Amino acid sequence: MKIKHLYTILFVLFCMSSFSCKSSYQKLLKSSDYDLKLQKAKQYYNSGNYIKAIPLFEELIGILKGTQDVEDLYYFYPYCYFGQGDYQFASYYFKNFIDYYPRSPKAEDARFMSAYCMYKLSPVIDLDQSFTHKAIEAFQLFANTYPESEKIEECNQLMDEMRKKLEVKSYRAAKLYYDMRDYKSAAKALNNMLLDFPETDEREEVNFLILKSNFLYAENSIEEKQEERYNSTVAAYLSFIEKFAESEYLKEAEDIYEKSNKELDRLKMGEKEKKGLKKILTNPLGG
Repeated sequence: MKIKHLYTILFVLFCMSSFSCKSSYQKLLKSSDYDLKLQKAKQYYNSGNYIKAIPLFEELIGILKGTQDVEDLYYFYPYCYFGQGDYQFASYYFKNFIDYYPRSPKAEDARFMSAYCMYKLSPVIDLDQSFTHKAIEAFQLFANTYPESEKIEECNQLMDEMRKKLEVKSYRAAKLYYDMRDYKSAAKALNNMLLDFPETDEREEVNFLILKSNFLYAENSIEEKQEERYNSTVAAYLSFIEKFAESEYLKEAEDIYEKSNKELDRLKMGEKEKKGLKKILTNPLGG
């Protein structure tokens, strides 16, 4: 019972303390002592209490507009959102700082942080990558604007990381078409991947899958379309063998090439037979 009574007392004290703190903060918000508000805003910021710092920053930015202090407030304000993990608002307000103070010594950091917030918003591979594209563009703008910055190396590393993410997503999407036996879409998606990521580590496999997709697309086409599509397969083989003469896929690639040529010969022979039959029908009895 004594322990239960002690817990009750502690709970009451906690509630009283919380109410007192809340009451003190509410009084601060209503106060017209802007020096105190500035002092407290910085104190809350430095202690990581961003929830309390943000309303004070917002009010002070309007009150102190046109003074030297407001530049610092504009700069630390987005860091409050960043500290809370609200990267979209943080990026927006870092951009605002750049717009208001483009020549500020803090503008370089603000531009980097705006891009970094976009990087933090970049989702896992399977989701929409709009923020990833925006982050790459923002980091590229930073690199172009501050080519001598100490952050260039980090900037490049983060861009490489995000480009790899986009590359993997592109590969998975193309491979999904292939696994679903949509070989026309697979070949197109794989070719687009090579255009977007010509230095990919998977280029040998991707080129082979382009060859195989062309072959399977031709094989499953109606006869009237097969000649054109087997010719595309042959062209894909010649391109593949030129780039990867000692590929691990060489044997299978050569088999595809031989089968494609046999099918082309068969189609040409069938075309000759059709022409011969047509000639006979149009000239009966040799007449």
